[in-house]
Amino acid sequence: MSISAAATMITTISPAIVQKSQESSPLSLLPKCSSLREIQQLQAFAIKSRRLQWDNSFLSKLIDALTLNPAPPSMYHAHKLFDQISHRDAVLFNTLSRGYSRSHEPHQAIVLFCQMLEASIAPDAYSFPSLLKACASAHAFCEGKQAHAAAIKLGFASNAFVLPTLINMYSQCGDVKAARTIFDHGTDRCVISYNSMITACVQSSRPGEALALFREMQSRRLRPTYVTMLGVLAACALIGALYLGKWIHEYVKKNGFSYYVKVNTALIDMYGKCGSLEDAIGVFNGMEFRDTQAWSAMIVTYAIHGQGIVALKLFDEMLQKGIRPDGITFLGILYSCSHSGMVEQGLGYFRIMYSDYGIPPGIKHYGCIVDLLARTGKLEEAYDFINGLSIEPTLILWRTLLSACGGHGNVDLGKKVFNRIIELDDSHGGDYVIFSNMCALNRMWEDVNEIRKLMDERGVVKVPGCSSIEVDSKVHEFFASDGKHPDSKKVHRMVDEIMEQLKVVGYIPDTCKVHHVDLTEEEKEVSLRYHSEKLAIAFGLLNTPPGTTIRVVKNLRICSDCHSVAKLVSMVFGRQIILRDLNRFHHFAVGQCSCADYW
Repeated sequence: MSISAAATMITTISPAIVQKSQESSPLSLLPKCSSLREIQQLQAFAIKSRRLQWDNSFLSKLIDALTLNPAPPSMYHAHKLFDQISHRDAVLFNTLSRGYSRSHEPHQAIVLFCQMLEASIAPDAYSFPSLLKACASAHAFCEGKQAHAAAIKLGFASNAFVLPTLINMYSQCGDVKAARTIFDHGTDRCVISYNSMITACVQSSRPGEALALFREMQSRRLRPTYVTMLGVLAACALIGALYLGKWIHEYVKKNGFSYYVKVNTALIDMYGKCGSLEDAIGVFNGMEFRDTQAWSAMIVTYAIHGQGIVALKLFDEMLQKGIRPDGITFLGILYSCSHSGMVEQGLGYFRIMYSDYGIPPGIKHYGCIVDLLARTGKLEEAYDFINGLSIEPTLILWRTLLSACGGHGNVDLGKKVFNRIIELDDSHGGDYVIFSNMCALNRMWEDVNEIRKLMDERGVVKVPGCSSIEVDSKVHEFFASDGKHPDSKKVHRMVDEIMEQLKVVGYIPDTCKVHHVDLTEEEKEVSLRYHSEKLAIAFGLLNTPPGTTIRVVKNLRICSDCHSVAKLVSMVFGRQIILRDLNRFHHFAVGQCSCADYW
């Protein structure tokens, strides 16, 4: 704000501000200002009373107060004040840069750093954290590496404030290997550096590495913070390590972290993704205060566990308590409708998300609508919905529809969708496999051979099925038909015994889904027999007491044959099986599944 603009506000200055300013210095009243307007009123009074209006210290403190809430109007006003100061120092540049690094215009912090160098003002240790945070937010990897070089040149790269932001910058820009190298060579590895590296590992799907870092922290007697807890709980959620997650929950309670709403929200998410709906509900019910994120986490948890009706009831309760939903809340609602076949309800929630709450839909919301339509066989409507979007359709939308085309056997539409996908990305093996299976199901062998030829030419490989199970706080991984696990032979023999018992109660292998024309029926049955989830279930039966729930996590969607086997195992062996696949949870008990075969 210029001086003339500030002067126009004088007549509207709050009487309380005037009275307080007459009694005290404007500088002492600054911490009591809670909005942009109050800060502007205080500045206007300083101009009218000719007190501090040219004082650099006062203007610097105004800028500092404005950047605490880095919304566009506040940052605009802060920058205007910054431009009015003739003699700027590093502290002033750092203050404005910190605000921009947390704003929707992080690139402005990079511009400020360049201006700082052009003005021959030497950066200090506080200049680089904001700069590197801005590079991370803007995904400005080239500028981030230049900032790293400057930090090394000036001797700040190992600084306790700079090191964590370097790790975060490299991680956010996709180079986790470089982030780990910086962490390993850091001379001052404090808890903040560990938090940054743990978060980087989680975000790059390296949960085991994240948990190893947490154990290393403990061995070095570094006291974790609530941010550490968020990271390790997210790591447990990624691998479905329920018992380790329970141990961390106890650690949270003993060390006073249960007062943090974010930690409780992370616990809900962890229990939900590890298959323990009951524990997630227990944490949610035990919270004294719940914010939007906590309600959203519980709604999403109900949704992925197939409890769509309960999720919608919880949403109604949330609104009745005056809690405003956000995009994640509606993601859980749309997911619930999609996996429960509630098409009209889902479309209705999608409409009110923007019309009533002003939440613009993101790609995941669009994906839920495509899935909602496609699951119920409205494939052409889903295709038209994607083509009618105002944004460029992404791979996630086309892949959602391709999967549905495979499920409904619509090879003609599937071919159109497949061609759109490989125009955008021809390196994903799953796309070729889905379309190849569709062609094989329709006995279009020439097309099958052509697809396999394309895969060979482009070096595309199918992602192997992998299932994990946690036994005695150790996570065991199994891959389809491979024998790398130490107990592999014993597990394979157990699978053979299971199949013989299941055949007695009517199990027939679903060999129609094995799309190899040159295999005999017996060979097709063998190829189905040792899928990764069957191996994990067999390992669970061998290594857990009778009646214990078996929890399995799979990296791909469960196939129809494994789904049938899991239902029968739950009945014949009297076990509850909770299986988390790529899309959702399946709760198998007494021969039934919570998805009601709608998945």
